[in-house]
Amino acid sequence: MAAIEPELITIIEGPPPEFRPALDAWLLSLSEGATARLVAACQMRAFDANALVERCRRAWREGRPVRLDFPSRLGLRRQTDILAARAVQVEAGDMLVIWVRLPDETEGE
Repeated sequence: MAAIEPELITIIEGPPPEFRPALDAWLLSLSEGATARLVAACQMRAFDANALVERCRRAWREGRPVRLDFPSRLGLRRQTDILAARAVQVEAGDMLVIWVRLPDETEGE
């Protein structure tokens, strides 16, 4: 059986994302699974946040996972699952808000 190829949303430049634990009640359903992992929210500027959200939606409709590929504090590449995404317009331009499985701090450091 072939592995399902995830959709990657990649942070190409800039600092590592700042993950903030998200405690909203609706997130409990996103964090269910064999292992308990916290859900975190992250905001980042994007050239076209709506296009990124559409990529996520298309992958989820196809049954594929969506992963955030980002640099760690040490400059190594890391990935974590994106569970939900939303595009927001702010004065400075497009903002992408994503909810992810909080990455293990010991992975990739």
